[in-house]
Amino acid sequence: MDAREGVAIAIPPTGSETHNWTPRYPDLYSRSEVIRQTGPYDSATTPPIAQWSPALSSETIADVEEAALAIRTFDLHSQAVLGSTDPALAPMSAILLRTESASSSQIEHLTTSAKQLALAEIDEGKKSHARTVVGNVRAMEAALRLSDSLDATSVLAMHNELLSRQPGLEHEAGRYRRELVWIGNNDTAGPRGASFIAPQHELVPRAVDDVMVFARRTDLPSLVQVAVAHAQFETIHPFVDGNGRTGRALAQAMLRHNKISTHTTVPLSAGLLVDTESYFDALNRYRQGDAGPIVRRFADAARYASVTGRTLVNALADQLRESTEALSGIRSDSAAWRILPRLVGQPVVNIRYLVGTLGSRDVTVARALDVLTTRGVLVERTGFSRNRVWEHRGILTVLDDYAREVRRAR
Repeated sequence: MDAREGVAIAIPPTGSETHNWTPRYPDLYSRSEVIRQTGPYDSATTPPIAQWSPALSSETIADVEEAALAIRTFDLHSQAVLGSTDPALAPMSAILLRTESASSSQIEHLTTSAKQLALAEIDEGKKSHARTVVGNVRAMEAALRLSDSLDATSVLAMHNELLSRQPGLEHEAGRYRRELVWIGNNDTAGPRGASFIAPQHELVPRAVDDVMVFARRTDLPSLVQVAVAHAQFETIHPFVDGNGRTGRALAQAMLRHNKISTHTTVPLSAGLLVDTESYFDALNRYRQGDAGPIVRRFADAARYASVTGRTLVNALADQLRESTEALSGIRSDSAAWRILPRLVGQPVVNIRYLVGTLGSRDVTVARALDVLTTRGVLVERTGFSRNRVWEHRGILTVLDDYAREVRRAR
C-alpha cells in the first residue's frame, strides 16, 4: 500500500449520458449477440478543467517539487554529457527521445528492439511494430517542436506524425474520431459491457480545447498540471487510435513548455511502464474524482526516469569514449569523426543515410565506414557487397540492457 494513498486531490468526476446502441452490421453477429448489444449504454462526459483550482496538501507539493527537481537535474546532466542542441535533431540527445518513444509504445504492447527501431529509421527494417514506433518518435519530435504553442493544432500535428506511419490507420492521422470508442470490451458489436466508453465524438473538439487551455496555465505546479492534463486527455480519448501515445507526447511538450526539461527528453514513459497496472488504475481513479493517484504516479515515474536515465546516459557516453579512443591517430578531418557522434542517436547506419546526414559523397562515406570497421567501432551486419548496413553493437547493447532493466523492474 502506498503510504500516500490517503492524500486525495479532488477534481470534478467524469459524468455520463445515456444513449442507445444498435449494432451497425447485425448480419455479422449471432442473433443472441445482437440482442445483447442492443439497448442503452452510458458514455462519458468530461467536466471542464480549464479553471480548476486544486487543493494541494503540503505533502503533495513537496512530492511534485522533488520530482520536478529530479527531472531538472537529469536534464542538466544529460546536457553536460550529450550536448545542448535541439534534442529532436541532435545526433546524441536524440537517443533519449527515441528511448521515451519506445517505452511509450510498449505501454500499448508495441514492442521492438533497439536494432529493429534503428533499422526502421533508415528504411531497412521489415518489422511492422518498429515502423509504428518510428511514428511515435516523429510524434515526440513534433511535441518538442510545438511545445511553445500547446493548442489543439499542436495535438493534431503530433497525432498526424504518429498515425501516418501506422499501417491501416493512415487515413485517421491528425483528425478527431468521428465515431464512438470504448475500452475493455473486445466485442466489436457494440459498447455495452465495456469498462470505459469515451465521450460522444461531437464533444471532442471543445473538450480538447478546454484541456489545452488548462495545459497553458502558469499558476500550477508543473507535474500536477502535466499529470492532470494527461488524464483528462486520455478520458476524452479524441482519436480512433494512438490516444495514449499522443497523450504521453503531450506530457513531454508540457515539460518543455514549463521549462522543466529544456535540453533533453526524460524517459518518463519508462517510469510509467514499470507499473502499468497502477498507471491505468490511477486513470480510473481520476475519472472517479481523485487526481491524487495520477499525480503521484507521474511523480514516481519522473524520479525513476531521472535515476535510470542518468545510468543510460553515462553508459552511452562510455561507449562514445571507447570509440573515440579506438580512432586514435586518425586524421582530425576524416569523415569518421563526423560519423562517430551520430552513432549514439542512430547506432545502425547505411551509406544512403550518412550521405544525406553529412552532405558528403558516397565515396567519402564509404572510406570513413571502412575506417570505423577496421578500428572495431562498427560491424558490417549483412555480409553483402551491396545494400550494406553497419551497426555499433556496444550502443545497441546499452539500449537493450536499459529496456531489460525496465522489464525487470516491472
